[in-house]
Amino acid sequence: MPQANAKPLAGKIALITGANTGIGRVTAVELAKQGAHVFVACRSAERAQAVLDEIRALPEGKAELLPLELGDFASVRECAKTFLARGLPLHLLINNAGLAGGRGLTKEGFELAFGVNHLGHFLLTQLLLDRIKASAPARIVTVASKAHYRAKGIDWQAVRERTRTVTGMQEYGVAKLANVLFSAELGRRLAGSGVTTYSLHPGVVATEVWRSVPWPLGWLMKLALISPEEGARTTLHCATSASVAAETGLYYDECRPKTPSRVARDPALAQTLWERSEEWVG
Repeated sequence: MPQANAKPLAGKIALITGANTGIGRVTAVELAKQGAHVFVACRSAERAQAVLDEIRALPEGKAELLPLELGDFASVRECAKTFLARGLPLHLLINNAGLAGGRGLTKEGFELAFGVNHLGHFLLTQLLLDRIKASAPARIVTVASKAHYRAKGIDWQAVRERTRTVTGMQEYGVAKLANVLFSAELGRRLAGSGVTTYSLHPGVVATEVWRSVPWPLGWLMKLALISPEEGARTTLHCATSASVAAETGLYYDECRPKTPSRVARDPALAQTLWERSEEWVG
């Protein structure tokens, strides 16, 4: 019989985007404590060093860096290529990185929040999907937001243009709607494969996702924010809890399934988003 203190994720491989700070950092460390070999995918090797050191200081802690710029498809492809070349399984993909309140375009010309939060993760997931399926049972967790409730739909022209609003928060809501739709559609497409999918609202968390929100809105928001440790709870629940192992395609809030918005439950919209995303990432 296994020892009572055996690490439940021993031998498992996890890849987490944006794991150098905030929710992602807490998630990475907690998964490593449970025995997972963690790949930290983020833009800055310098800024990732602290979490790599923290994990490597744990008993048998294993962590590696994967350079990743989600707003650049070439970088996403290189990240996936680098991981796949290792020949390792992938039991847990956590699409965690996010940007809110930024304005502009990605390298390929998509609205910044949509390109980073949705398309970058869509492409990364697609590139890793065969390896994930071969590693089943496996999970794909996408950090969304309750901001998706504010989005009335997806303007297919607007997501190909520079951010229109001053705060960028309207566009953030659309990007998070895309996260929920993507996770649900992915769950439908992977039914019976042994790979389950989850999207979630982590709470309004004090992390660098808000770094681009203009003052004073960003300052006012931070007064009501919860800690990254609190915010990581639902991510960790979806990633590790045995109680959700048979669930797929659902949206979670405070570690429980929650009904997402009406448009987020539209399978036709989810399918159209998938098809357009496939075309765009080429």
